[in-house]
Amino acid sequence: MRVSILGSGSGGNAILVESAGTRLLVDAGFSARDLASRLRRVGAGPERVDGIVITHDHGDHTRGMGVFARRHGTPLYLTEGTRTACSGLLKGSEVTVEYRPGRPFRVGTLRVEPFLTVHDAVDPVGVAVVDEPTGLRLGIATDLGRPTAQIRHALSGCDFLILEANHDESLLHTSPYPWSVKSRIRSSHGHLSNHAAARFALELLHPRLAGVLLAHLSNECNTPELARTVVGGALWKAGFRGLVEVASQHEPTTPIDVEALRLRSGPAQLSLL
Repeated sequence: MRVSILGSGSGGNAILVESAGTRLLVDAGFSARDLASRLRRVGAGPERVDGIVITHDHGDHTRGMGVFARRHGTPLYLTEGTRTACSGLLKGSEVTVEYRPGRPFRVGTLRVEPFLTVHDAVDPVGVAVVDEPTGLRLGIATDLGRPTAQIRHALSGCDFLILEANHDESLLHTSPYPWSVKSRIRSSHGHLSNHAAARFALELLHPRLAGVLLAHLSNECNTPELARTVVGGALWKAGFRGLVEVASQHEPTTPIDVEALRLRSGPAQLSLL
C-alpha cells in the first residue's frame, strides 16, 4: 500500500491510495486539471484512477469530482445525501455508486470502510482503507469536530493514520476571522485543534502504528512546525518512534510505502509500547 496526499487544507483536499494495481482517490477538492497534474507528479496517470470516494459535500473536497469523473470515466462513490448536495457538480453522465456508512465496499484490491463523523456537512464520513492482499489498514479522519466511540473503533488498529490538525487555539483566538467563524471551527462540528489531534492520536496509538500524517492545516491559524511539535511531541513522550509528517496544501507528499514503513519501525515500536 502506498499513500500520497495530493494536497490538504481549506484550498482543496485529495488523497491517493495505491495497492496492487488499484488506485483510489479519497476526495477531489481541486479542479480536474489540477488533480490530474498532482497525480502525474506522484507518478499516477489520471486515466488509471479506479474510483473516487467523496467523504462529504464541502467544496474543498468535491470541487473537481464531476469534471474529473466525466473526463476520465472514473466512478464516483458517494452517500445519498452527499450526492444530492453535490447535484450541481454532476451532469448525469458520470458513473456514480452510492454507499452507506457502516457498510464496507471494494474498489479493486482495496476495501473501503466508511464511518460517520461529526462535522457541519450534510452527510460527513471518514474512511478506513484496507489493502486486502497485505491486511494493511489506513485511517483517514479530517474535517472532524470531535472523536466519538464509533470513530475510535473505526480507526483502531491502523498501520497508518491521516489525521486532522487544523488549528492552534491561540492563533485561532487572535485571527481576523469573525467570531461566528471562530465558534464554528472550534465547535464539536468543526475541526480538531493541534492539542485535540494529539489527544486523539494517543488514544489510537498501538504497536503496529507506523506513521501519522497531519492534514487539513489552516493557513491562517496553524503552522506545520506547531502541528508537528504538539502532536509529534505527545506521541514521542508516549514512546512512539514512527513517522510524523505534515501534509502541504500546495505540494503533494512523496508517496509513502506503508508496508516498508511498518517493517522499519515495527521492532522499535514493539519494544517501547
